Amino acid sequence: MTVPSNVIRVLIAKVGLDGHDRGVKIVARCLRDAGMDVIYTGLHRTPEEVVAAAVQEDVDILGISILSGAHMTVFPKVIDLLKQHEAEDILLVGGGVMPDEDVGALKEIGVAEVLLQDTPPQAIVDAVRRLVEARGPR
Repeated sequence: MTVPSNVIRVLIAKVGLDGHDRGVKIVARCLRDAGMDVIYTGLHRTPEEVVAAAVQEDVDILGISILSGAHMTVFPKVIDLLKQHEAEDILLVGGGVMPDEDVGALKEIGVAEVLLQDTPPQAIVDAVRRLVEARGPR
């Protein structure tokens, strides 16, 4: 199936040992229902696996959901891998449960947006659209 070039492509992943995926599945569904092409990698992925998949699938957004508290380790690794793959035009979005004080630090290192557990589905859709529009065409 060929996806029209104007459709936003999103890869959503659960990295590490976090085994809870109800929220990420809700996010995937709301993005899909908003007309986006969504790929969900499933549980227990490594940063290397999700970056390789994001590059292979030529996505606009790589969304990583973390509930385990490993966000300050996972996101720097993912950013480094995106650089290694010359894929810095893929926007990295974090979601899940993270302390508010870590949001600024994540954005400083290159995470485009952090959407915490209480973010309404429509706000997630709007954020993804805004980020892709602000980035412009690749």
